[in-house]
Amino acid sequence: DEKILSLFYDKRIGQEVPADRLGDEWKGYILRLSGGNDLQGFCMMQGVLTNTRVRLLFADGMPNYKMRRAGVRKRKSVRGCIVDSQLSVLDLVIMKKGDAEIPGLTDNTQPRRLGPKSVEKIRKLFN
Repeated sequence: DEKILSLFYDKRIGQEVPADRLGDEWKGYILRLSGGNDLQGFCMMQGVLTNTRVRLLFADGMPNYKMRRAGVRKRKSVRGCIVDSQLSVLDLVIMKKGDAEIPGLTDNTQPRRLGPKSVEKIRKLFN
């Protein structure tokens, strides 16, 4: 199990990884790392080039922070963007589909939950 997961170690958010080592059903699939959480629930943050937890000063407009009062900054803990063994959740996106279907994941298509909002895009959808 640890040998299979070592495929993702030392990779950063946004990198693409071939998924051939995960098993025979994953042949030809390419996955992109899009985030994750560590064992205590701290999320990974793009641009923090470490594999440990750091405390950053967050201000308005930064990801992972919602400003409650004007001008207030807050120091929060986030995880770096490099994958290591301390992660409990790893978010992956399928970039390229392989030869075989994976049951429950790629064998059926989900309808879009939300439709277009602008008039131009609604017309384009129905015309």
